[in-house]
Amino acid sequence: MRLGADRIDAATPPGRDRSVDALRAVAILGVVLGHWLVTALVADGGALRTSSPLAHMPWLAPVSWVFQTLAVFFLVGGHVATKGYESARARGTTYGQWLGTRMSRLFRPVAAVLGLWTVAALCLLATGTGVATVHTLLKLVLSPLWFLLVFAGLTAVTPLVARVNPLWPLAVVLHVDLIRFGFGFTPAWLGWINVAAGWLVPYTLGAAWTRGELTRRSGWVLLTGGAVTTAVLVAWCGYPASMVGVPGATLSNLDPPTLAAVTFGLAQCGLALLLREPLRRVTRRPMAWAAVAFVNLSAMTIFLWHQTALMSVTATGLAVGRLPGLHTTPDNLTWVAARLAWLPLFTLALMVCWAAFRSYEQGGRRRGERPSRVVHVHRGTAEGRRARSA
Repeated sequence: MRLGADRIDAATPPGRDRSVDALRAVAILGVVLGHWLVTALVADGGALRTSSPLAHMPWLAPVSWVFQTLAVFFLVGGHVATKGYESARARGTTYGQWLGTRMSRLFRPVAAVLGLWTVAALCLLATGTGVATVHTLLKLVLSPLWFLLVFAGLTAVTPLVARVNPLWPLAVVLHVDLIRFGFGFTPAWLGWINVAAGWLVPYTLGAAWTRGELTRRSGWVLLTGGAVTTAVLVAWCGYPASMVGVPGATLSNLDPPTLAAVTFGLAQCGLALLLREPLRRVTRRPMAWAAVAFVNLSAMTIFLWHQTALMSVTATGLAVGRLPGLHTTPDNLTWVAARLAWLPLFTLALMVCWAAFRSYEQGGRRRGERPSRVVHVHRGTAEGRRARSA
């Protein structure tokens, strides 16, 4: 393992900013662990229904502050997309070619998930599984895909928003929330403007990062200002403390995004900027860098299949009975302790999914498509062949 890590480290281009990859890995793993910790499939009679420990123990809301890392992903995504588009233009690549390559990388792995779960849903219904249970399972699988649609949309408009000041979409979110919560009657669709505007804030921050406008001082301003504003909104303006959706709650900070979710994201982005140098130091270590490289090369597979991993363990466990932390109501700390004990099995199931479906993410490229690699491979050398096998 150490030898493989050394090879990956040696094959990485010297000028690569490893902190970017580390932040992306943190964002992906934060989402995965967050879902595994707050998603409960409760066996209720002959059906499964979703619940959350946050609904029964709202004082656990700070857990969501750690694992709701979407803003960091959009920050990194905006930085990588704008930098990549600039490089593509310098090479003479057209916008259509650049966008087609990125969309292919983004959506190619989705086909496997949709295909498998289409077959699985039909089989479950054919064998007598209740419609409510199938709906619950499909919702867990498909709900994370909203993120990909938003990310794809922002990627498509990268040339248009590359120089947009983040204050503009932030102002849109502010005014939408003022109208939503300041007046007694508003159209239901109004809040969904924040789906684009809210995530455009960290995305345009990523573009500002590419332009070299975000300094360490910027990080402190974003972290402090975002944290203080979020605290005020939660404490005195009626916004939920949880930064993820809670079943049964009258208001969610994510569905659609609220001003509190966006200001919280600003604080996260500030912290991410401050962590760049420490992350660069950590990822100079071959073992740490190998782990980061693995997550980045498998990011879509991990993201798309982590809920399937959770459900496969849950379904397998039903053969034994109602197991604590897996099928029981998440209403006490005993459930939390039991759920933590299940995390290694969820991880193992995810690795099985990774082994089965990683080819959809790391498969062949279209003609003319540049490789998406964290490490640089010299194909004509023995060292390059060893790096590819690592």
